[in-house]
Amino acid sequence: MPISKQSTWHHSNRYNADAVCPHCAGLVRHEPWCVTQNADVRYAFEVAFYPDRLTALDVLILHALGVSWA
Repeated sequence: MPISKQSTWHHSNRYNADAVCPHCAGLVRHEPWCVTQNADVRYAFEVAFYPDRLTALDVLILHALGVSWA
């Protein structure tokens, strides 16, 4: 019976230019001001700290997903 060769997988932890944040040029960590450059990310951070800023649609979606505010 022939012995099958086991394929070896290597994980490369090398970074490339495509992974760089277009706003702060961060590769592993972003600058603190970076979240202000993207409107969607800024909104997500705002509602995490200030839930009263959620849009009515987002409140309905979160309620449908089972989120409850206590």
